[in-house]
Amino acid sequence: MSTTPSRTTGKRLRTRAAGAAAAVVVTVLGAAGLVSCDSGGDEGRSPTFSDGPTPPDTASFSGGAPSALASAASSAASAARESASSAAASASARESERAASIGAETERSRKQAEDALKGVEGRGNALGEVAMTGKPRAETDGRLAVVVTITNKTGEEASYAVQVDFLDPSGKVVETQFTGAEDLAPGGRKQPLVISREPAEPVLTPRLTKAQRY
Repeated sequence: MSTTPSRTTGKRLRTRAAGAAAAVVVTVLGAAGLVSCDSGGDEGRSPTFSDGPTPPDTASFSGGAPSALASAASSAASAARESASSAAASASARESERAASIGAETERSRKQAEDALKGVEGRGNALGEVAMTGKPRAETDGRLAVVVTITNKTGEEASYAVQVDFLDPSGKVVETQFTGAEDLAPGGRKQPLVISREPAEPVLTPRLTKAQRY
């Protein structure tokens, strides 16, 4: 017995419809499974979502990093203190060297002026080129001091030697100081400071005794 074309066509259509229906069922079941997983297993409720970020789990943090940072900060602070201390010591040493150098230069100039005035008769040849003014005791720790202004009023380079005497109330010379200026250019000026070594009392009077150009 032979099969007619209409029966064959109907059978194929039924087979395709059954396959399509099975695919739809599988798709629906898969989607239901995904929704179930996202909802955390709660049936009949929609999945929930958080609008804000999830805070970190601080229990998982290690204490090693903050400790290392604190140690590094302590080391840096210690190094900074040592550097500052070293810089201060270096500055103090330089200041001491500078003061010693100034003191040595002042003593050399004093000795040279004293030597230059030996044998000079009278008051010398340069009194008109030297002036003297007092300095406030507040600026010299209460000690008597004078500023000696030496000006080369000649047309040639010259050196100067100056003698300053300090007199007590009776007019007696109780101290003598020397100062000067070397190789002063024409029109040049120098202002050395002369400080008495005597006590503040009794009050002394400074006097410009000699000034020699050489």
